[in-house]
Amino acid sequence: MDLKTTLQSDLKDAMRHGEETRKSTLRMVLTAIKLAEVDRADHVMDDAACLAVIQKEIKSRHETIADAQKSNHPEMITQAEAEIKILQAYLPAAFSEMELENLAKAAISEVGATSIREMGQVMKVLVPRLQGRATGEQASQVVRRLLQ
Repeated sequence: MDLKTTLQSDLKDAMRHGEETRKSTLRMVLTAIKLAEVDRADHVMDDAACLAVIQKEIKSRHETIADAQKSNHPEMITQAEAEIKILQAYLPAAFSEMELENLAKAAISEVGATSIREMGQVMKVLVPRLQGRATGEQASQVVRRLLQ
């Protein structure tokens, strides 16, 4: 079963069990996936693309938490944290620091990068290999450290 089908099935379960936070979160991510499909010409998203949408939604929730902390809205923080927890359940296990570093080293040697100026080329090779198990920001930090 692909990720989108799993999300739809879990939405139905949440509706049956009256889990409001889970239901609204899954609806939100399914809507984001649908919008991304409409933006794409082929209208079909694979699991990697769905994982990217989920990561984007998690990042959005982290930004919401930061804004809520500045404006002193603890209820928004609690809601965003609950949504992040639900969304993270759909992500594969994260790479360890060592695994991410090994992937970055492989991408650097593949590209033949020797300086920080070639970081963009390394990231082009590395990001598709992350498969939702690390963020672009985490990969960027590792590549930057290795190239300096």
